[in-house]
Amino acid sequence: MKICRPSILMLGAFTAAALLAACATSRQPKLQTVDAVDLNRYAGKWYEIASIPVWFQRGCASGTHTEYTPNPDGSIRVVNTCYDKDGKPISVTGRATAAPNTGNAKLKVGFFGPFTGDYWIIALDKADYSWALVGHPSRKYLWILSRAPEISDALYEKIVAEAVLQGYDTTKLRRTDQSTPR
Repeated sequence: MKICRPSILMLGAFTAAALLAACATSRQPKLQTVDAVDLNRYAGKWYEIASIPVWFQRGCASGTHTEYTPNPDGSIRVVNTCYDKDGKPISVTGRATAAPNTGNAKLKVGFFGPFTGDYWIIALDKADYSWALVGHPSRKYLWILSRAPEISDALYEKIVAEAVLQGYDTTKLRRTDQSTPR
């Protein structure tokens, strides 16, 4: 059996790329979530304070917020709303379910048919559920949420420090709450 040299080179290049990707991923510590989330306490309105911008929020210019409502079947109704540059509301409704054996800290959220995404609660004000840090295990997505449309700079810095400890590149974080000049 004769194997031509370009095929071996291509196979070697693909193998090297796969190994490098695996090494880069393995250097990142596993994303940690909070121990438990009381979904009834988590329910209600949350304002986006900051996020790493994602494609599905492209049309949002201001006022991003989410309403979580428990459903009778144990799932959660999720309604994301924001306003475009002309002040027109943009809204999408989805459904979240808690992953088994995660203390409700890892949710699967779907907005578009059968497709779901990971929604991990990685930090939370456990005393009164006034703020939350939510991310994705890939660390490509991150949101700082609050019950109020604004938070203090000190609290913001505390939450950002937690994101850094979790391995997020917070230079990509864009503050969107009302306390920041636009």
